[in-house]
Amino acid sequence: MKVLITGSQGQLGKELLKNIPHDIEVIAADRRTFNLLDLKDCREFIFDNKPDWIINAAAYTAVDLAEDEEEKAILINGEAPTAIANALKKTGGKLLQISTDFVFDGKSSSPYKVDDEPNPINIYGKSKLLGENGIKNIMQDNNQYIILRTSWVIGSEGNNFAKTMLRLLKIKDKISVVYDQIGCMSSSKYLSIICWLIIQQDITKNINNQKIFHWTDAGVSSWFDIATEIGDLSLKLNLLKKPAKVFPILSENFPSKAKRPNFSLLDCSLTKELLNIENIYWRTSLLEILQELKSKNFLM
Repeated sequence: MKVLITGSQGQLGKELLKNIPHDIEVIAADRRTFNLLDLKDCREFIFDNKPDWIINAAAYTAVDLAEDEEEKAILINGEAPTAIANALKKTGGKLLQISTDFVFDGKSSSPYKVDDEPNPINIYGKSKLLGENGIKNIMQDNNQYIILRTSWVIGSEGNNFAKTMLRLLKIKDKISVVYDQIGCMSSSKYLSIICWLIIQQDITKNINNQKIFHWTDAGVSSWFDIATEIGDLSLKLNLLKKPAKVFPILSENFPSKAKRPNFSLLDCSLTKELLNIENIYWRTSLLEILQELKSKNFLM
């Protein structure tokens, strides 16, 4: 089976490359070989290579900057996945599209289910929803796609919250982190494993014809909780000798261009049931990430 991975140099892309199943041939594409800003080249690349699957791990993820670069965000997150779906419809390949909790408005008081109505409150979320809808419109009758929503992706590869916090914890005396945005982190390692399971088991053929799924680590947290845990673990692992003190702050007191959902916890029950797998508790996966960063001499 031939699988094209877009965004192969991002944090999820690198984890996907680390965890390739033995029966998979991978085409690792980055923005030089598969630039989502150039839809014509993307289509030609798909026609030339004819992958059985594409994992679209590439995205415009700068949430605040997207408010100023709406056209670019919509092209990469909305129009490009739609163009990929159009090309795959012709070649017969399948698409695993990585989406986001930010398609929801955060007004729920219980974890979002896969069939809850999206209502994004920022440009990034709107652009990702455009991508979802474009794929569904093109492929809805063909069993050729899966949309996997995730949230707060963190890992030992690429740029992410854990690495940013470690740097700040090292150089600052105190830092403030929002405590009123509730959700759960997703280990990029375990997210990559789920992606491969989806493809190996080809859940496009599931009897309920469900095409949208959710995946995160287990548990509930705020960004403040994660930052505090990073500080505590960095001390125990001797990553840092004296990490900064972490203080909670309200979102309204932390200026940002883009609004974030106050609650974006995703219900992963359907994914767990279909794949017969449990998600890892977020504190456990965070410990693994920090241990790996230590082994790579991060901050040294």
